[in-house]
Amino acid sequence: MYKCNCTHSHTRKRVVLTGGPGAGKTAVLELARQYFCKHVLVLPEAAGILFGGGFPRTDVAFERAAAQRAIFRVQRELEQIGDHRDELAVVLCDRGTIDGEAYWPGPLTLLETLGEERENELARYERVIHLRTPTGNNYNYSNPLRIESAKQAAVIDERILRVWDGHPCRDVIASTDDFLDKAREAVALLRLTLPACCTPPAFR
Repeated sequence: MYKCNCTHSHTRKRVVLTGGPGAGKTAVLELARQYFCKHVLVLPEAAGILFGGGFPRTDVAFERAAAQRAIFRVQRELEQIGDHRDELAVVLCDRGTIDGEAYWPGPLTLLETLGEERENELARYERVIHLRTPTGNNYNYSNPLRIESAKQAAVIDERILRVWDGHPCRDVIASTDDFLDKAREAVALLRLTLPACCTPPAFR
C-alpha cells in the first residue's frame, strides 16, 4: 500500500467501477485496495453481499425485482459509510446504484419504482470506469456467484453501458488479450481522481 504523509481532510469523491460479468472488476478492485493509500476506501459489491448470503436469485420477475431493490438499498448504505469517514479522498464503488437498471425486469424502471431521479443518481459519482466484458474463450467462469454464460454476460454488459449513458465523466476500457493492460488503464484513470498528496507512482 502506498504510504502518503498527508494528515489533512480531502474533498471526497465517489468513483464507480462497473461493467458486465467477467469484466475483471474484482481483480482491479483488489489491485486498488493494495496499491492506493489509506485515503481510498474500496467498497464491497452489494450484489455479492446479498447473493453470497443466500438472497433468492431466480428468473421470476417479482423475485428479480426484489433483489434489485435490495441491492440498490445496500449500495446506498455502503456509500453512506464512506460519506462518514472524514479522512477519505476517494470512495471506490463496485458498481453504482444505477447498475440495477440493467437487470431490472420492468415494466417501469428501477428508479421510477423507487421514486428516484436518474440525473440525481448519475450526479452521485465523480467518475465512472466501465470495464468491457471479454468474449469467447477469454470469458472467466471462476467466480462462484457468476451464473451467466459468455453470451448472456455480453448482453448485460451492453445494458450497463446504456444505463450509464450521459454521465459527464465516463471511461470505457475495452477487453484485451492481456488483462494487465486493462488493469493498468483502470488504475491510471483512478489515479486521476486522487489529490496530489495521495497519488502513488504510476503502476507498471
